[in-house]
Amino acid sequence: MALIIPKRYKQKLLPETTEVAIKLIKDRFQKQLARELNLRRVTAPLFVLAGTGINDDLNGVEPPVSFGISCMGGRRAEVVHSLAKWKRMKLGAYGIDPGYGLYTDMNAIRTSEDLDNLHSLYVDQWDWEQTIAEENRTLDYLKQTVGKIYHAVKETEWMIYEKFPHITPRLPESITFLHSEELLQMYPDASPREREARAAKQHGAIFIIGIGSELSNGEKHDGRAPDYDDWITENSDGYRGLNGDIVLWDSVLETPFELSSMGIRVSADSLMRQLEVCHCTERASLPFHKSLLAGELPYSIGGGIGQSRLCMFLLQKAHIGEVQASIWPEEQIATCARHGIHLM
Repeated sequence: MALIIPKRYKQKLLPETTEVAIKLIKDRFQKQLARELNLRRVTAPLFVLAGTGINDDLNGVEPPVSFGISCMGGRRAEVVHSLAKWKRMKLGAYGIDPGYGLYTDMNAIRTSEDLDNLHSLYVDQWDWEQTIAEENRTLDYLKQTVGKIYHAVKETEWMIYEKFPHITPRLPESITFLHSEELLQMYPDASPREREARAAKQHGAIFIIGIGSELSNGEKHDGRAPDYDDWITENSDGYRGLNGDIVLWDSVLETPFELSSMGIRVSADSLMRQLEVCHCTERASLPFHKSLLAGELPYSIGGGIGQSRLCMFLLQKAHIGEVQASIWPEEQIATCARHGIHLM
């Protein structure tokens, strides 16, 4: 999306107070998330070895930042895009029982991003993963988990209101679940982005199910790599997909606001089906994929929740650079400054 300049924008917190509020949000939300999903914090890598299949491929086209390691004969390492696969391996290594899991601070560099109000070169997330029983690989379990995450967001929003009463809550009482195919049927002439905008504006907070699966028009709502979320399994609603995105309506920017990407992870069967659909079955020979196909990894559900995005939304900021230190085009910095949007 292009840079959005809200009309008559006014910061609700000065930069110094914003720093205090950011810490309040991060401290409260991660504790609430851990409580809701029975998670414990672990330490995560900033980079992983290339060629292992561990790094997240996102939409399958974004190249990772990489570098050679002199003392390892020039082997390449990649800065993580996210930790979708690494977390599942860690669940298995720690022997974490179903219903319990882990979370971590994930820091990434995504050089392919178009920099605007919501997108930065620097990505910070709470990456989380929970072990589940095979019988919980269902749409109902996915929805229950989304509801718990949304409750944690709502609790944090209320905390901010108590600390700063002029920042009034915006989120609806509950989140609305919609499949990407339902959105297509509701708005057949609209683009995926426009469908998200109309639904998010109507409901305030939505969870779009089935990201990555092909819709009835032969297109996808959005891309998803084939080897972490399960977007091919038919669910109880008769549609495909056990994954999705949490999308809020941002009344400051008047735009849909993606907060989280998550889902039930692939089984051995759905992994192979998705690799076949995406014409990349050669990945089955990579270490991560071999472990999964051999039944060595637990069933799981997981995702990422944007830390700076959550702060931006709850503090009602107009640009992610108001809550995060990163690099921005000089023209964008100047344009924002002229309109009272001061980037860190």
